[in-house]
Amino acid sequence: MSVEVLDGTTILSLVEDEEAFNTLIKDRFACLDTNHDGLLSYGEMLKELQSLRVLETHFGIDLKTDPDKLAHIYGSLFLQFDHDANGAIDMEEFKAEMKQMMLAMANDLGFLPVQMALEEDSFLKKAVELESTKTAA
Repeated sequence: MSVEVLDGTTILSLVEDEEAFNTLIKDRFACLDTNHDGLLSYGEMLKELQSLRVLETHFGIDLKTDPDKLAHIYGSLFLQFDHDANGAIDMEEFKAEMKQMMLAMANDLGFLPVQMALEEDSFLKKAVELESTKTAA
């Protein structure tokens, strides 16, 4: 984990760089698709959903949450990705939903820089790294 400074334009740059975004999506999808069938089951997607840390609410400290509430939240998130409601997420569904999530984050952050603690392999960390390579060139 590292602390980085970013704003909405950092995230937008990643989403708008089609090659970088597609590569990131393909890599993450391949990592999650543990049985290599080209689809993400709920079990395969659960780790990714948990990494969103939707319930971390107090200065980086996880709060105890009712397991039934957690199951409901992760089930709802899975359904948001599963556009055709077939019980599995394909690459296009994953890409479309990740793009929407990234754009929503960019919109919420706006143009004022904020400091965030980012996981090393997170989408936001990749956005910061892409921005660093562009400004260094």
